[in-house]
Amino acid sequence: MRILLIPLAALTLASAAQAKSDADAVPPATPIGKPITCLRLSDISETRFHGDQVIDFVLLGGKVYRNTLPYSCPSLGFEQRYLHKSWSGDICSVDTITVLQSPGLSHGATCGLGEFQEVKIIKEAKK
Repeated sequence: MRILLIPLAALTLASAAQAKSDADAVPPATPIGKPITCLRLSDISETRFHGDQVIDFVLLGGKVYRNTLPYSCPSLGFEQRYLHKSWSGDICSVDTITVLQSPGLSHGATCGLGEFQEVKIIKEAKK
């Protein structure tokens, strides 16, 4: 069994508020192909949280898979870390994640995942 813990560096109160507002903005993206049900954990290089319902998984090599949870997952966007248990080495749409809350990394809400949709993030022009 593999347990995946997505860590988050300690934030000051001021930067925590900024991180939350940044995380709430879901960057626009264009879907590529059909959604898939699983990603290999070993292929994930970065995880980006956008509020309490959208997670972008960036793979080694740069592909991005967006997972829109079927329901909002309380505190996910603020905490930006979760626990996932895997016996197969994959993270799948039938799996759940549990938000890890500070202090002490106590367990928060447990939420189901959606399908993984490959996307191309649309870069917005700087003003």
